[in-house]
Amino acid sequence: MEGTLAAAGQNVVRAHAEPDEAGRQAGQGRRSFLRAAGLGAIGVSALAAQVAPAQAQSVSDVDIFNFALNLEYLEAEFYQRAAFGVGLNASDVDGTGTPGSVSGGRQVPFADPNIRKIAVELANDELAHVRTLRRALGGNRVSRPAIDLNLAFTFAARAAGLVGPNDTFDAFANDANFLLAAYIFEDVGVSAYLGGGPLISDPRNLSGAARILAVEGYHAGAIRTQLYVNGFYNQAQAITNARNALNPNTSLDQGIGDANTANIVLTDPATGVTPARTPQQVLNIVYLNANTRPTGFFPNGLNGTIR
Repeated sequence: MEGTLAAAGQNVVRAHAEPDEAGRQAGQGRRSFLRAAGLGAIGVSALAAQVAPAQAQSVSDVDIFNFALNLEYLEAEFYQRAAFGVGLNASDVDGTGTPGSVSGGRQVPFADPNIRKIAVELANDELAHVRTLRRALGGNRVSRPAIDLNLAFTFAARAAGLVGPNDTFDAFANDANFLLAAYIFEDVGVSAYLGGGPLISDPRNLSGAARILAVEGYHAGAIRTQLYVNGFYNQAQAITNARNALNPNTSLDQGIGDANTANIVLTDPATGVTPARTPQQVLNIVYLNANTRPTGFFPNGLNGTIR
């Protein structure tokens, strides 16, 4: 099975394909460079071991891209509703696994036209990501699982202390809530692609993932910038602390800075690179619990092997 990135003309998913000798040597060289530069501290075996005990030895490129597709469904449904008031078409959500509906979400009554324009751009990008991954996966693509854009945001906001323990948080009520809700997703999406990269076996698939990762990085920077210029330092830090708490003994997250110092780009100060999350760490965030138990934004879990 082979798929292509339409815009880039690159192979994205080639299940069970063996790389040629040049590709194998290039992959070895890349891994050696990463180790020498101190960027490969989390190796392939360490990442695979944290996917799921029974699945660690059987994760394929198809599994990794289906994991990404689940996350892209979530982002696309959020931004499509926020920007346009509608979700994905039926033709964009079918596939293997248990299909689910989306609860919550509506068009945001944007007061700032620039934030509205950003929402529209991100919505269009995320829709393109869904369609690109689905084309690449072909008959192996998973269907959209059940997604909660209602209670999940309230639970996340309560955990962060943005609202009281009995209060609700409407992610679609206004510009500020939209930005804070988007912040919950964007850094996680970047770290998810970074964490999944070492698990990809075909260098051509890694190139395809890197192209999507670049877009997700731009998205995260745009949201972090808007939060910063609007002075939401404390709220962003509260979300950051809540995300870190979902993966105990880690501190992969950073806020956006304060009134005196900006921290638009999430980087390790020692290396200048963005930290990665393992699939399990990503699942803990989107499930909103530290036990990788399906709930939160995916109340019935993801579709596919990594869930």
